[in-house]
Amino acid sequence: VLDARRAFARLSHACSVVPPETEMVELPAPIGRLEAEDLFVVAPGGAEPVLRNINLVVQPGEAIGIVGVTGSGKSSLIRALAGLWPAAKGAVRYDGAALDQWPPELLGPHLGYLPQEVQLFSGTIAQNIARLEEAPDSEQVVAAAKRACVHDMILRLPDGYETRLGEGGCALSSGQKQRLGLARALYGAPKYILLDEPNSNLDAEGEAALIDAIVELKAQGCAVVVAAHRPSAISAVDRLLFLKDGQVAALGPRDEILDAVGRARSATRAPGSMRDCA
Repeated sequence: VLDARRAFARLSHACSVVPPETEMVELPAPIGRLEAEDLFVVAPGGAEPVLRNINLVVQPGEAIGIVGVTGSGKSSLIRALAGLWPAAKGAVRYDGAALDQWPPELLGPHLGYLPQEVQLFSGTIAQNIARLEEAPDSEQVVAAAKRACVHDMILRLPDGYETRLGEGGCALSSGQKQRLGLARALYGAPKYILLDEPNSNLDAEGEAALIDAIVELKAQGCAVVVAAHRPSAISAVDRLLFLKDGQVAALGPRDEILDAVGRARSATRAPGSMRDCA
């Protein structure tokens, strides 16, 4: 008992000398400007940067595609922009404010993220689309599903939006999971949309829905970033960022970058073209 009292006294003293956590100023709702500023990123557990000196600005209503060969850093950049991998140097900014100035609970609803490997959770289809909210907004759930062109597929499931999924959504195909993941990214009309290989498992209908969604998001003033390997995913973007070995090799209008890199690859007689690795 005496030891416990002494431990409690030490803990009380420690708490008394630690200043209280300062309440963060609540920033206004974002308008959709996303920026990477002199960004260096080291993968968790790594020692060397996987991204170096990345500078990128995505304006509201603009879509940018990130392309490059496998291992060039496309997914790493998407994770860094989403705040999943912290900056080792430089910053990711949303409307000018660095990520650490945004409380996650405030920024989260404004950010839609589709990872390369979609994870679904135990719960209903509606709960998965609504990011496991306790009381999902039915209108927004259906709206997100329609934008991802998955509404009709959901209605064909045994219990529609109330169909329960096991851990990982094992009853669904890879393409269905990806389209549900896209619906989840679009739930709540976020201003920032980050898509990592969003069409890797989609059929022609799903790819058409993805392109339509990107066009619609741009019209709504969203900032859209798409990391892609298959060319169809970048058909609706305005500019391309071509990554090579974790650095920006080229950045500019989509068709100009495709043509320039294609000519460079042809000159070196490398197999394929930029259109093959986009």
